[in-house]
Amino acid sequence: MNTVARTAVGLAAIGRPAYINLGRAEALPAERDVTALRERTFAVLDAAYAAGIRRVDAARSYGRAEEFLAAWLADRRPADIVVSSKWGYAYVGEWRLDADVHEVKEHSLPRFREQWEQTRSLLGDAVSLYQVHSLTVDSPLFDDDALLEELAALADSGVRVGFSTSGPGQADTVRRAFELRVHGSPVFTAVQSTWNLLEQSAQPALREAHEEGALVQVKETLANGRLVVDPPPELAELALRHDVGSDAVALAAVYARPWADVVLLGPASPEQLWSNLAGAALHLEVGDEEALAGLARSPERYWAERSELAWQ
Repeated sequence: MNTVARTAVGLAAIGRPAYINLGRAEALPAERDVTALRERTFAVLDAAYAAGIRRVDAARSYGRAEEFLAAWLADRRPADIVVSSKWGYAYVGEWRLDADVHEVKEHSLPRFREQWEQTRSLLGDAVSLYQVHSLTVDSPLFDDDALLEELAALADSGVRVGFSTSGPGQADTVRRAFELRVHGSPVFTAVQSTWNLLEQSAQPALREAHEEGALVQVKETLANGRLVVDPPPELAELALRHDVGSDAVALAAVYARPWADVVLLGPASPEQLWSNLAGAALHLEVGDEEALAGLARSPERYWAERSELAWQ
């Protein structure tokens, strides 16, 4: 599969006015009202489709991302888009930049039922993958038999069921989640985890999942913009040598992982998308990989630094 075919566009950065991606504010319109971000979502999706990208990822907590995507699908009527979304977080930011809290997580059966109905009412049968948002190893989901039964029923209905992960224990979460069975069948057959040059701790578990036949999607590939706004010297030097942005080099490293079935991009503008896609065409030499090998941080440090990023 070519690299563009392995690419998905995520709507976290353009479905709501505030998010934690660095470099996002400068790329967005001065006014981030609903109309402006709807238009921006259309522009990014149009650019992605023109570039050959056929995968789009949303979530209930991404503000109006599902609504914007549904409108784009209804207007453009593409026949070949693969849509995934997520449940578990509720958006509570009320379209404010200065909200005290922007999203609230709850992994419960009532939350699943409520949000799956909301997703279906907007996107209908377009959703082929529905994921638990930000699963951690201590989630109550693991011991909620009723919830697991309904997730298994959703899988039986033809909608693939997966989960995303976050936090320093991603690898443990991935392994524990793929052990879950209902009536002898796995509950989950897809995972979406963070992997980038700074956070590589989930790699062994993700490789195992890929080898067992699960769909492995990689998110936060640019470390929420940190690899672009403040790239490590080794990354900046390689970008200069290859005459591309640091984002392209960072993404080329993700595309180079054979276990990464889908590479998620989170552009706030068509220009950011085009810059990102240079990474899909960039081949890193052995020397390049060696130069980048030392950038990984401990997961504890990485996630502590991520938690300090401001919503803006």
